[in-house]
Amino acid sequence: MKETKIFSKNNLFQKFEVLKTNRNKRYRYNEFLVEGVRSLNEAVKNNWKIKSFLYDKNNLSGWAKDLINKVNTDLNFCLTPELMKELSGKEDTSELMAIIEMREDKLDNVILSENPFIVLFDRPSNKGNLGTMIRSCDALGADMLIITGHSIDLYDTDVVVSAMGSFFNLPVIRISDNKTLFEYIDKLKNRYTNFITIGTTAHNENPIYSTNLTSPLMLMMGNETMGLNKAFKEYCDLLCTIPMSEKSYATSFNVSCAASILMYEITRQRGIR
Repeated sequence: MKETKIFSKNNLFQKFEVLKTNRNKRYRYNEFLVEGVRSLNEAVKNNWKIKSFLYDKNNLSGWAKDLINKVNTDLNFCLTPELMKELSGKEDTSELMAIIEMREDKLDNVILSENPFIVLFDRPSNKGNLGTMIRSCDALGADMLIITGHSIDLYDTDVVVSAMGSFFNLPVIRISDNKTLFEYIDKLKNRYTNFITIGTTAHNENPIYSTNLTSPLMLMMGNETMGLNKAFKEYCDLLCTIPMSEKSYATSFNVSCAASILMYEITRQRGIR
């Protein structure tokens, strides 16, 4: 195991900092910085490429030592306690951080189940919402989450943290153009003859509980402010809504809350335990 010691805020340390804070630099390096026991365990379990570990060699638990020893990295970095504290985003400094390689965005790389359901999030603009969406998709058995258009960065530290370990367990694919998405949906409709696309709306459309959700499907969730874009709505087989109390002042749900409700109804109808 190769190891380099860092005692000051040199060029290497500055690279670690920009991996946390600078979207453009992350994509230039094709790497992102991760901390947290759950996230690191799930990254290793799901075979993400760990490029490097960062740690203070004099402050390692048995768990951290074991992970360092069993994971094949390119180069590890031993930092001073002060540098680890400055780099860590936690109140109690993380004992172990990792630089992880981003994964390629290819829809066809995702292996679908026999009766898949896929979730699409159109132009997410809130880090917490995206992280929560990832976690809910993972918890409720979605095969994949697709992110469309210009959105917040999937690899932002706050997104990874709010998704917890689910970030590394659920395939999340970013699609920049509608043509690629629509071609993929057409492939799915050829593969699964009863595949449907369901859009969501705050208007009084088909109540979700009276809609058959047992067939292969894609659930499309709209942007937090603007909702689902017109092109996607027109491409949907039907639009659904979550009925709300007539006494309610609220006119819609937070998008990640709405997604969780809709995905739960999918799993309920399918009898998934």
